[in-house]
Amino acid sequence: MVLFNCNGCGLSKEIADKFANKSVNCPKCKKSVSIGGPDKPGKANNRYSISDFVSRTAQKDRGQGLFELESNRLLEINLNGMVWTKMGSMVAYLGGIKFTREGILEHGVTKLLKRAVTGEGTTLTKAEGKGTLYLADFGKKISILNLQGESICVNGNDLLAFEGNIEWDIKMIKKVSGMLAGGLFNVNLSGNGMIAITTHHDPLTLSVSSNKPIITDPNATVAWSGSLTPELKTDISFKTFMGRGSGESIQMKFAGQGFVVIQPCEETYFQKA
Repeated sequence: MVLFNCNGCGLSKEIADKFANKSVNCPKCKKSVSIGGPDKPGKANNRYSISDFVSRTAQKDRGQGLFELESNRLLEINLNGMVWTKMGSMVAYLGGIKFTREGILEHGVTKLLKRAVTGEGTTLTKAEGKGTLYLADFGKKISILNLQGESICVNGNDLLAFEGNIEWDIKMIKKVSGMLAGGLFNVNLSGNGMIAITTHHDPLTLSVSSNKPIITDPNATVAWSGSLTPELKTDISFKTFMGRGSGESIQMKFAGQGFVVIQPCEETYFQKA
């Protein structure tokens, strides 16, 4: 057997000796790959060598668009201008890129006041210049969305990056009296451009219609159509079913036309009053 390594898509596997010292097309990305010779008897297998590791994990340098997935947990931004990123998400960069934490009045007094009222904690960093920027968020899975005159609401904790020309605002889901200390916030993004969101594991998108409302756990809810206005509700029986301790069981109800994105994991975004 000989080792097949594609630097284009990262596919790595063992193939038959008959392909040794030949060029074959990658079955995944169709790129031509040169195959080395078989290991000689008595020599260490190259399968777990440093050169094999470097080859399998090397950057892909696709350079196709502004936002690209280097892997499903690593975002590549081919920067030539400015983008907003989640503070602390930069893991590496190449080229001349300057990072500036957003100023207290960077987005105006209105958004400053909304942050104070909602307790919205996502701090943004402005990345400017020309180069390649790599972002990640604790190994969460990344999805890229290209807005084309549309709008989407994203939980602030799940927003990784967005283009500078995207319009955004902080939205507040009104609390049920005495239920939440600060309600639940989200970020509404609209216009034309790229955004990147994160989820724990694979996201699931549920369709919402006027005759088929969707109920979700706020801590597992990642994003939803900008046209939807969710409501917070409580369900004591649901609390009992889930085995919660004290307090009310909080749910989000979506009704109308659109979609809701959830993740198979609960993150704590707020505290009960």
